[in-house]
Amino acid sequence: MIVGAHSIIYSKEPAAHVDVGDGWLIFGLPPAEVAVHPSEANNVHELYLMCKDVGAFLAAMERRKIACSAVQNQGWGLLTKVTLPGGGTLGVYQPRHARPKAADQQDKRAAPPSRKRTSRRKTRIKSRSR
Repeated sequence: MIVGAHSIIYSKEPAAHVDVGDGWLIFGLPPAEVAVHPSEANNVHELYLMCKDVGAFLAAMERRKIACSAVQNQGWGLLTKVTLPGGGTLGVYQPRHARPKAADQQDKRAAPPSRKRTSRRKTRIKSRSR
């Protein structure tokens, strides 16, 4: 069972980002999803980040003087592209499509918590011995 995702973004200027050691940048992410789309070619992949409110995201980026493209309504979501320090862009969108439940929520449903039976068992044993 897949319980998470590790994404890599390559940059011509990794030093412009926050470094957590030896030039590697790692950011914690909320639950993620992977979409599988039909394609004529393999090894074609895309990465988008999702946000709850693209307008609030744009305002936060503007306060930090980070350039973003105008929002486009793609039907499946409201999409902007944030400009990375190396000059590339990364898509960020507010989803408008159906979303799967997070893996940790699915795991909790699949395996109900174990019941504590020791206290009941002791009570039954005591009542029988009387």
